[in-house]
Amino acid sequence: MITKNNTYNKVNNSQKINAVRITITALFIALNIAFSSFGLPVPGGHVYLCDMVICLAALILNPFESFIVGSVGSFLGDLIFYPLTMFVSLITHGLQALVISLIAHHSFKDRPKLASIIAVIVGGLVMVLGYTLGKAFVYSTKEYAIITMPYEITQTYLGAILSIILAYRYKIKASCLNLINRHNNRHLEATN
Repeated sequence: MITKNNTYNKVNNSQKINAVRITITALFIALNIAFSSFGLPVPGGHVYLCDMVICLAALILNPFESFIVGSVGSFLGDLIFYPLTMFVSLITHGLQALVISLIAHHSFKDRPKLASIIAVIVGGLVMVLGYTLGKAFVYSTKEYAIITMPYEITQTYLGAILSIILAYRYKIKASCLNLINRHNNRHLEATN
């Protein structure tokens, strides 16, 4: 028989830090770095798929873990490949992931796909605004920041669309959450 206390413990345990959650977070950080290393060539520049990884991680992980994936993964990717914008990436992608996770997990509880779509749209706005302001500061010219804005918009919304497809059509979100819940259930059984 499940009492109120046991129900609370099951819900509370799903957010506890454990080996599975750390491993999934580390995997998304590694994917973020990898997808920061190459871009898809488009006329006048490149579009990077790291936003797909950040959005997908934020749809799956809690806000703190999402922030770590977005900020640390992007910072390390830029440190290795594009050091000039590494601090812009640290702040912007961290906030992007945090906003997506908060909206996806705390709004429209009865319609998670709708919450996820709204979350990645708002997260995309955070990313575009953050990079536009960050590049204006780093490169000391607002013209360059405005010229590169279409690439930022393309990158963020291509990543957003791909993350929704991966999360729901290919069931990556459900698979990761099932893995986390299985680990938590085994842990609960072992402690009872």
